Amino acid sequence: MAPSSGGGTPGAFRAEIRQALAELSARLDREHERAAHREAVIDRLHEENQRLRRGELQAMLEPVRAALYRLHDHARRESGRLADPDGGDPPDRGHTARLLEAVADDIADALARLGVERFAVEPGAPYDAARHRPIAVISVADPAEDGTVVAVQSDGFEQGGKVLRKAAVSVGKLDRGGPAGNGAGGDGHGDGAVREAESAVRAGSSRHRAAGRGETMNTGRGTDG
Repeated sequence: MAPSSGGGTPGAFRAEIRQALAELSARLDREHERAAHREAVIDRLHEENQRLRRGELQAMLEPVRAALYRLHDHARRESGRLADPDGGDPPDRGHTARLLEAVADDIADALARLGVERFAVEPGAPYDAARHRPIAVISVADPAEDGTVVAVQSDGFEQGGKVLRKAAVSVGKLDRGGPAGNGAGGDGHGDGAVREAESAVRAGSSRHRAAGRGETMNTGRGTDG
């Protein structure tokens, strides 16, 4: 049997190829459209996320702004009162003390709204290197004051149980040459606390001297403030 004419077969094959390419091209176009849509969604979500973060940041800063507004008003009001030639009596020490205490409380309240809590240290508390930054070691005659806080310069601040800034304190050191020190051995706890405090004070003095010479010292402990 003679082979049938194959003239129509190549044309049909080419038509199938063209159809397959057209379908592939249409599929690629749809994929490009979907990819462009995904990119648009991602960009929109990123923009919304950035907007939300900016809003959260502004909300976090609101108590700080409110505290600064109050400080501004206090300062302007007192400045005007002191500058008034007809103000009458000189500034009252008690009033000034109350004003400064209110300023400190406003600042502490703003920090508390950010999750930072103020903690106070009472004289007589045992020296705690984790929460106290010794600024001086002071001789004391009472053995009960050895290794304890005898004066407080500033409060400390913590967040979630982590101390952000230690309280600045002066630590008592028993004067063993005095009458109270003769034969007063104690349990050794005060001696250890005092030695630790003295080392910290010396280290702090060294850092200040280095800073005065323009040197930089990295202790790896951050700043106690």
